[in-house]
Amino acid sequence: MAGGKIHKKRYYHQKHQHCQGVPFDKSKGQHILKNPTMVETIVEKSGIKPTDVVLEIGPGTGNLTKKLLEVAKSVVAIEIDPRMVLEIDRRFQCLDISGRLKVIQGDVLKCELPYFDVCVANIPYQISSPLTFKLLSHRPAFRCAIIMFQREFAMRLVANPGDNLYCRLSVNTQLLAHVSHVLKVGRNNFKPPPKVDSSVIRVEPRKSLPPVSFKEWDGLVRLCFNRKNKTLGSIFRQKTVLSLLEKNFKTLQALKLSQIGEMEEDSITSDDVSVLADMIGDLSMESDDGKDAEEMEVEDVDMVEQSEQSDFKEKALGVLMQGDFEKKRASKLTQVDFLYLLSMFNQAGIHFS
Repeated sequence: MAGGKIHKKRYYHQKHQHCQGVPFDKSKGQHILKNPTMVETIVEKSGIKPTDVVLEIGPGTGNLTKKLLEVAKSVVAIEIDPRMVLEIDRRFQCLDISGRLKVIQGDVLKCELPYFDVCVANIPYQISSPLTFKLLSHRPAFRCAIIMFQREFAMRLVANPGDNLYCRLSVNTQLLAHVSHVLKVGRNNFKPPPKVDSSVIRVEPRKSLPPVSFKEWDGLVRLCFNRKNKTLGSIFRQKTVLSLLEKNFKTLQALKLSQIGEMEEDSITSDDVSVLADMIGDLSMESDDGKDAEEMEVEDVDMVEQSEQSDFKEKALGVLMQGDFEKKRASKLTQVDFLYLLSMFNQAGIHFS
């Protein structure tokens, strides 16, 4: 009897393993959302219409795919793991879905994205930044994306001026899209559970983008957030900053580039956004240098007192004073503030790319 019980347990265990499909690969960031209530909530929050084409990134074993097919016109799923592709095919081969599901095996960062109305994604956290900006560069623009991110990265996306997590990632994302927090997802909702909690974020591309050069915009924002808790006056007094900007200024003055005026009027293009991930890098763990802001400013004042006063420095600082930005810090500036500051610098002939 004991041997029979052991045999039955072994049989059940083997059968259970088979039902669960292929083993998950943590190195690929494979954490499958197993909570059916959470899956239904995500689909509901996506606001999918019966006429929508849905792009699913990282379908895994198809738990979310099944629910998406119930509400969407069709689903295009991109999966990098060939084992998971086979698992999806096996799971849905007996269902009458009439060609409404297409599975593409490949790396989503390297694939050309198809047309879609809504994107739903449970992604490996290591591709969060490049994937976000690849989606935002996609044309024609989609209606919305519902994406599962590592919670800290998600909270950086939605952070407001003055928040501790407000950073360059926040500013650049919010320039291109409306972002909002949908729900928090605990680690125990996944199999295997990750080491951190997650959050679902709704991303809606802006219908119209401001008339600025994105390279100029990111150049200014990168400079300001390099030490986000320092005053802008302190940042723009640094020798390295002034030297770089003055070099740009003299080069543009010498060449008298007619493109400058045109560049200021051009809107951000999909090509601008498509290179953003490379410019930003992975900002999921972005942090300040840890020095006290006041201490750093004292150091810079000493440096400035020893340096020669130049016309260019006066020009740059004059822009800050004119807009009342000298004592302000990047961590407190809004989108409108950065746009206004960039406009004033450009009008003074100072450029950041």
